[in-house]
Amino acid sequence: MTDVTSFLLERNDWVPNNPQLPVLVYSSAIALEGDDPAALFEQTFRANGWPPQFRYHVYDFHHYHTQGHEVLGVAQGHARLMLGGPGGREVQVSAGDVLLLPVGTGHCSLESSPDFLVVGAYPPGQQGDICTDAPNAEQLQNLANLAFPQRDPVQGEQGALLQHWAR
Repeated sequence: MTDVTSFLLERNDWVPNNPQLPVLVYSSAIALEGDDPAALFEQTFRANGWPPQFRYHVYDFHHYHTQGHEVLGVAQGHARLMLGGPGGREVQVSAGDVLLLPVGTGHCSLESSPDFLVVGAYPPGQQGDICTDAPNAEQLQNLANLAFPQRDPVQGEQGALLQHWAR
């Protein structure tokens, strides 16, 4: 069974974070094999109702999303990320790990290997708008009312999301 770490992030200056829903970090969630490890994350996320949206890296500036919960699967390389906005919590990730970021969670890359690659996905109907300023009233409303995912993006119907996230 995959080791899952959870932690809450309170509001941090202009970054709203999500004090109700914890960040989930799945260590070595996917056993990587073959010449296209990103496809394994895409298959897993898709099978659990989180359509993959991109293969990329994590931006090197602090940002958050108000229109989607985001899952990031590390397909290649390793990185040191900052979660929660400036002065937040540092997290080391490497190939095979998964991060589940509830809506509003600040994140950025502090440093990464040249081959660092993540697969990103959102629940159906959600997306990753890029916010780099304090949220306005409409964005705060989105944070409070965003649809709750039906399944864990890695573990499905009995996954950590359903154990750790509650409304």
